[in-house]
Amino acid sequence: MRFLQPLATPVVLSLLSSLAGTYAFSATRRATVCNGHAELCDRSFGNVTFVGAHDSYAVGTNSLFVNQDYNITQQLNDGVRMLQSQAHNQSGVIELCHTSCTLQDGGSLKDYLTEVKTWMDANPNDVVSLLIVNSDNVAPSEYDTVFKAAGLDTLAYAPTSASLTASGWPTLGSLIDSGKRLVVFLSTTADFNAVPYLIDEFTNIWETAYDVTDTTFDCNVNRTNGDTSTQMYLINHFLDKIVAGFPAPDPDKANTTNAVSGVGSLGQQVQTCATQHDRNPNFMLVDFYEYGNGSVFQVAATANGVTYSPATPVATPGGSSSSSSGSSVTSTRNEAVDLRIFPAHLVGSLAVAGGVMLGALSLF
Repeated sequence: MRFLQPLATPVVLSLLSSLAGTYAFSATRRATVCNGHAELCDRSFGNVTFVGAHDSYAVGTNSLFVNQDYNITQQLNDGVRMLQSQAHNQSGVIELCHTSCTLQDGGSLKDYLTEVKTWMDANPNDVVSLLIVNSDNVAPSEYDTVFKAAGLDTLAYAPTSASLTASGWPTLGSLIDSGKRLVVFLSTTADFNAVPYLIDEFTNIWETAYDVTDTTFDCNVNRTNGDTSTQMYLINHFLDKIVAGFPAPDPDKANTTNAVSGVGSLGQQVQTCATQHDRNPNFMLVDFYEYGNGSVFQVAATANGVTYSPATPVATPGGSSSSSSGSSVTSTRNEAVDLRIFPAHLVGSLAVAGGVMLGALSLF
C-alpha cells in the first residue's frame, strides 16, 4: 500500500503550526512551588498572608526618614512579597518620597520598578505585590507609561473586575503559570477601564490604623471603600515614636515589634485580628523587616500553615555590610538621599524644611 504524500500547502502548514503551539501551551508544566512552598500553589491569592515592607524605598541608616535598612532586592531575597511605596509628582517625574521630596527622596519610580523587574525575572516562581500610595493623585496613564518603560507591565495581573472578594482571586499557581504574577494596588485614581492592572486598593483591601505609637496594635477598620466582610485586609504593624511632636520609626524596639509573640508583637496582632475577623490578615506591613532574625516570616508561615525553614538566614539586623548567609549585602539606597538626621538635630532639620505641614513626617 502506498501512502499519498501530504500536500504542504500554506493552509496545512499554518494549521500544523497552530496545533504545535496549542500543544506546547497545554504541555507547560504547572508551578509546583509557589512563593517557596508547594502548599501555596493551590491557595487563592486572597487566602495567603504576605510580609510587606512599609516604605520599602526609604532605605538608609541613622536617619529619621528611613524605614528599612536594605534595598528592595535584599528585601525580596529575604522573603518580603509586598513592597509599599509613596509616590509624588516631582516636576513631572514620579518620585518615591516621604510626604515631601525635600525630606527624603528615594529615587524615581522607574528605577525602582526596573529593580523589581530584574528580581522577578530571576525568580519566576514568586508572586509579588506592589502597594503605591498615590500621594499627588497622579493619573493611572502616567503610571502605565513608567511601568511600560521598566518592562513590568507585561508581568502585571489585570483582574476580571475592578474589585474582587478575598475568595475571588486566582491561585498563586495560576498567576505564576500565566506569567501575570505581579499584583499592583494604587491608593487613589485607579481606573479599571483605562489601566486594568492598576487595582484600586481600598475597594479591595481595608487597613488598620498606621502611625501607632504604643504597643496596642488594634484590629479595627481604619480605611476602606468597600465591604470589609469580604475584602482582603492589611495590618500596619510598625511602631513609631514621637520626636519633637512628630511620629518617626522606632528601630530600638523593632526586635519586639517584629517578634513572634509578646506584647506589641506582630504575632500577637495577627492572632488578635484572626480571632476578631475570623481570618488572617493578607498583608503585614513592617519596618526594619530583618529585626527579629526572620520572625516576621515565621509569623507569615504560621498564618499560612507552612513550615518556616529558610535556605539561608535573613540579612543581619541594622544594615550590616554583610548578611549572615555569607553573601555580599549592602544597605544600598534606591537612589535615596540619606540625610542622616539624628533626633537631636530634628528641630534644625525642620527649620531647613520650613513650611512642611504638621503631618510631614508621617511615614505612611
